[in-house]
Amino acid sequence: MKLAIFGASGQVGLQLIKQAVWRGHTVKAFGRNVFTIKFEDEKLELIKGAVFDEKEVYDTINGCDAVLSTLGGSIDGEDKTRSLGIKNITTQMKKAGVKRIIAVGTYGILNITDDKLIMEMDSYPKQFLAVGQKHLKALQYLKESELDWTFVCPPAIVDGGPKGTYHLNKKFPPAPNTMKISSGDIAQFMLNELEKNNYIQCKVGISF
Repeated sequence: MKLAIFGASGQVGLQLIKQAVWRGHTVKAFGRNVFTIKFEDEKLELIKGAVFDEKEVYDTINGCDAVLSTLGGSIDGEDKTRSLGIKNITTQMKKAGVKRIIAVGTYGILNITDDKLIMEMDSYPKQFLAVGQKHLKALQYLKESELDWTFVCPPAIVDGGPKGTYHLNKKFPPAPNTMKISSGDIAQFMLNELEKNNYIQCKVGISF
């Protein structure tokens, strides 16, 4: 497959690039700081750009089979990369005729009950509420897009390669749940999901 990866220079993005190339995919890695990536391969193209730029994003997505997004930013609520970035990506996907997107969200937007999110609990850390709202907005944009989306929602991310021994759950946190997952395992799940399509139009909990 030919993949467009956004947020490519982050923890999960770097793992996605390496694992995707090792699996034989062709990768267009997009981001502000992509030329800091110390990894080269003939199947990898680095594209410096801004995720809010419609033409740059469209040109990157056009001709690809799927999109992977690991957009990040500050957690103070002022950074709109996670929300408006997804909005622009999905808009340009529809223009380019690309249907499949797998993106990274956050643990707080998983459900604790059928009608209550984890981030709505009194015990949820207040410092993560603002960034949780941005991810929630991103989820809204994914739903409105009517694309074939999957939103993986990890707890604390530790840097490291894939172990392949993680647990998954639709909509809710998985069980067991250590509240930790490696960047490599998130990337592995995303690439596996591209092939298996077990979680179309679902948010997914993941943990060791």
